[in-house]
Amino acid sequence: MTKRPGILVAVGATVAGLVTATPSPAAADAEPRPATAPLRWTDCGTEEHPRLQCATVRTPLDHDDPSGRHITLALSRIPHTAKTFQGPLLVNPGGPGGSGLPMAGFVASSLPKAVAAQYDVIGFDPRGVGRSRPALNCVPGFFDPLRPDSVPHAPGVEEANRNRTVSFAKACGEKYPDLLPHMDTVSAAKDLDVIRRATGARRLNYFGYSYGTYLGAVYAKLFPERVRRMVLDSNVDPEGVWYEDNIGQNYAFDARHKAFAAWVAKHDSAYGLGGDPARVERAWYAMRRAVAKHPAGGRVGASELEDTFLPGGYYNGYWPHLAEAFAAYVKDHDENALVKAYEKFGALDAEGDNGYSVYTAVQCRDTPWPREWNTWRDDGWRVQAKAPFFTWNNTWYNAPCADWPVEPLRPVQVSNTSLPPVLLFQATDDAATPYQGGVTMHRGLRGSRLVVEQGGGNHGITLSDNDCLDTYLADYLAKGTVPRGRTGGSEADAVCAKSPDPTPAADRAARAPVAETRGGVLHRLLGFRG
Repeated sequence: MTKRPGILVAVGATVAGLVTATPSPAAADAEPRPATAPLRWTDCGTEEHPRLQCATVRTPLDHDDPSGRHITLALSRIPHTAKTFQGPLLVNPGGPGGSGLPMAGFVASSLPKAVAAQYDVIGFDPRGVGRSRPALNCVPGFFDPLRPDSVPHAPGVEEANRNRTVSFAKACGEKYPDLLPHMDTVSAAKDLDVIRRATGARRLNYFGYSYGTYLGAVYAKLFPERVRRMVLDSNVDPEGVWYEDNIGQNYAFDARHKAFAAWVAKHDSAYGLGGDPARVERAWYAMRRAVAKHPAGGRVGASELEDTFLPGGYYNGYWPHLAEAFAAYVKDHDENALVKAYEKFGALDAEGDNGYSVYTAVQCRDTPWPREWNTWRDDGWRVQAKAPFFTWNNTWYNAPCADWPVEPLRPVQVSNTSLPPVLLFQATDDAATPYQGGVTMHRGLRGSRLVVEQGGGNHGITLSDNDCLDTYLADYLAKGTVPRGRTGGSEADAVCAKSPDPTPAADRAARAPVAETRGGVLHRLLGFRG
């Protein structure tokens, strides 16, 4: 889990050696009498997505008590326009806690038009999220600056952080005692089947990123006969949920931070922080020590600085922006540059409060976590010694699970021999969901195919401007086509060259904002910590 996998042999970015699965036509999958009320779609189009429609669906809070209390899920849709209709394609951005409503418009507009036209592309806010009701918000403003330093060098710092996480868990239990027992991935997966039935489809098409890969795999375990096509991008390691997966993240994000430092050093002419990656990294940690003592603008201390630079581990399109703020502070002591970067990349808004509340509710309920704080402390210092960038920040992010007020469930064993071919995508240097997760998911889903972005470090790699990856995706959704299978002992069934690293712009005013690129839009929708 924590070791980097062996490097794959790179091949050309071509889509060759494919086979086509032959699922039943979607028209034959129609369920004439849905087991739940049919959806009533209303126009809710935007300037960017004028055909967008919205609906809600009611689902049992407790699926074991279908006649009991119901909650509401919010849905969005770009309807199909082609004569060939392949059914609903549910899309999920991960989290847990990510809002999926914007994903319908993004996916429908990013796929080839001829492919998107064959599906009702449906986004949804999972239970507790966003516009679904009720929506969780355990402690509003929990991440407002300034927080204690994440690294507990002194007993008082550890106590302050520990008190925050204990109080968060307590607040959630007091505010949502009836909801927390039903905030888990199995319940969310059963909600997907409620949505499927409401669409009238016998089988579901599904496309999930990050945590959404685990949600999809759990759905497939519960309802294998209901899966038509399934795409899982940036796969969670299902054997590490969730404590071990987070420890793996700590090592992987540290490696990604080193990759950022190497990129800054490579472009020393633009940033002037030195041409040696180790020197650049030392400068970053010196900046961290400085803001720990004197927070930039009174808002960016050590923890907030980590939050600011963490998104660079998810998407290297942010690197030029982060490097500019980094250089401005180091060379000119420009505190305002750090504050602006924090506000753009690090600050959690009200939606972030909701997302974090759902994140903790689901992950703390899904599976047992260590209940003895000494286990967390010992692991924190052990991993910190090798991976100092993110370890303690991530430890405190997940620490409410040590005191969660609801008993945990047992994790789902997602291995499956009853599915049509599932298409998996994974980057070798992904930090949020390290490469081994894709390998483990591939081994567990018999007949699945794994497409690898060799050397890629971004999280969420399809529909992010890599034509090789997107061709595999489009062919699969259009025709069920998958790579033939791995050869030569490699875990990958197909390999694509990585997307190019960003380059600094000589004229910052002339550079397109990252939010205008397709990759930038995707990574904003996926969010962070997902």
